[in-house]
Amino acid sequence: MMMDDFQTVVIENLEVRRYATRQEMGQDAALVAAEWLRARLASQEGVRVIFAAAPSQNEFLSTLAQAEDIDWSRITAFHMDEYIGLSADAPQRFSHFLREALFDKVQPGKVHLIPSQGSPEQICQEYGALIAEAPIDAVCLGIGENGHLAFNDPPVADFEDPEIIKPVALDAACRQQQVNDGCFASLEQVPTHALTLTVPTLLQAERLFCIVPGATKRQAVTRTLHDPVSTACPATILRRHYGCTLFTDAQACPEVNID
Repeated sequence: MMMDDFQTVVIENLEVRRYATRQEMGQDAALVAAEWLRARLASQEGVRVIFAAAPSQNEFLSTLAQAEDIDWSRITAFHMDEYIGLSADAPQRFSHFLREALFDKVQPGKVHLIPSQGSPEQICQEYGALIAEAPIDAVCLGIGENGHLAFNDPPVADFEDPEIIKPVALDAACRQQQVNDGCFASLEQVPTHALTLTVPTLLQAERLFCIVPGATKRQAVTRTLHDPVSTACPATILRRHYGCTLFTDAQACPEVNID
């Protein structure tokens, strides 16, 4: 049962839901997403969903994994980014995170993982072809401390990007976030390059569930809601999407007024 103890506001097209705690935020976001998945599965044969891999998604993914009456065998799962060069068994790989947090628990019918080793150009060609096979129905994403979507940091984000997936250099703020999140012990350990789905690829989905908790995301949330729409803060483009809900908490968003 979804809770009604949250504040909400609509900024341009973006619905913002603010909860007192990140636990309440993650649980309710998962319940909303689960309800949408059940409805979509009732109306079409299969559903294609892209997932983010980050500690900010923990409460959301944990609750979603326990949701009942979702026929995961009819869901095709993708993820949105991956480091270049990490070993196949590296615990920091986003594919590893999502397998542990969700995929191994719910067993989607198909899971397409981005390799971290091999030719980036070939990986982009092959993974891009998988994405392009059919429309993406939903994306479950977060926002980076620098306002990035996936690994589309401000220096490389392109709202008109012709590519589906591309290799990128990670900027310093993005790499530092991986240390702040506890994924790496030091900045030197964080890879300098990654593969990322582009902004247009993420925005093609009919439904976006954006989960952004925590004090370290406060500036990013504020900029997402108030800055001019531009690649200086890539997440501002979410205000132009007609089917996006931003789920956040009191630490990331002290207030939801837009005055």
